[in-house]
Amino acid sequence: MASDSGKSATAPFASAMDQARQAGEEFSRMFASMKFPAAPNLEALLAVQKRNMDALSAANRIALEGAQTVAKRHMEIMQQTMTELGETMRALSAAEAPQDKAATQADLLKRAYERAVSNTKEMSDLIQRANGEAVDQLNQRFIEAMEEMKALAAQAGVKP
Repeated sequence: MASDSGKSATAPFASAMDQARQAGEEFSRMFASMKFPAAPNLEALLAVQKRNMDALSAANRIALEGAQTVAKRHMEIMQQTMTELGETMRALSAAEAPQDKAATQADLLKRAYERAVSNTKEMSDLIQRANGEAVDQLNQRFIEAMEEMKALAAQAGVKP
């Protein structure tokens, strides 16, 4: 991720996160002076929401990194395929007898199919892993947030 293209790809994400952070700060300032009856500690509630936003940010970062990994691997596969296509054309043009050409074509087709299946599975696994990590991040935060909200409600004397 040290390349300039990685930085430019994450710039919209960073900008969106800055805007979300600023909105949260404005929300905090706006409601800091208000008092709610039997409400949980406002600062603690805002801290819970900040952790929620941080978890969402982390999940988005994981998803973005996964998408970048998939795109990079896809380009590698395309480069490999183009190289193999040249080799395939040379192999086909070298065979002289029709039987040799048919056997070469069958072998090349079989190898190309096996690579395509393998590459498709690899891409699917990369996508599934990235999405799984992002969802796990959000699920863990959801569980934590529910426990935090229960504790805040108990402190305020509110029964669930």
